[in-house]
Amino acid sequence: MRRATAPGVGLRREKKKMRNMRVIAGTFKGRRLKAPSWEGLRPTSDKLRETLFNILAPRIDGARVLDGYAGTGAIGIEALSRGASHVAFVERDRRAQALIAENLAACGVTNGYAIIRASFDRAVADLPLASFDLVLLDPPYDHAPEAAIERASRVLAANGVLILEHARRQAAPVSSGALTRTRDVVSGDSALAFYSCPP
Repeated sequence: MRRATAPGVGLRREKKKMRNMRVIAGTFKGRRLKAPSWEGLRPTSDKLRETLFNILAPRIDGARVLDGYAGTGAIGIEALSRGASHVAFVERDRRAQALIAENLAACGVTNGYAIIRASFDRAVADLPLASFDLVLLDPPYDHAPEAAIERASRVLAANGVLILEHARRQAAPVSSGALTRTRDVVSGDSALAFYSCPP
């Protein structure tokens, strides 16, 4: 982090660089979420988040959700707001971990979640098999997503859905192990790929 030239200067600059994000629907609707303009932090836009959760609406209530590469925590918080029973936020960056905790506190969330401080690979290796109804992945756009999908599939319930956010210019895998891509949604420079096991 660049050192401030005078007391408070860095803080003022950080505040100016905050993105405007909010919880879209549910119990915490309208609550503001912090999303600093840190290098490597790329929050899902409100528009794409709204589209995602409109699609997932029939599956959210009571669901166990894994928010992989959680960043600001906005995806997992939206899931909690809409009735998910538990969300596991996986994030290895210390600043982002603190940011997730701060955003949860701002929404008054005191239970029903866990912040897992580890790399995604390590986290899913330690989680119980088939323990999540929804797995939401937002790896860095310059990472090949195949490995993340394959590792995440071990913790996805048999009738669960895995969603990958990726760059529009980047082709999402057609399949990975037992998972098959069933749907695609495009918004601006980003896209969502939906995966599930064939019946």
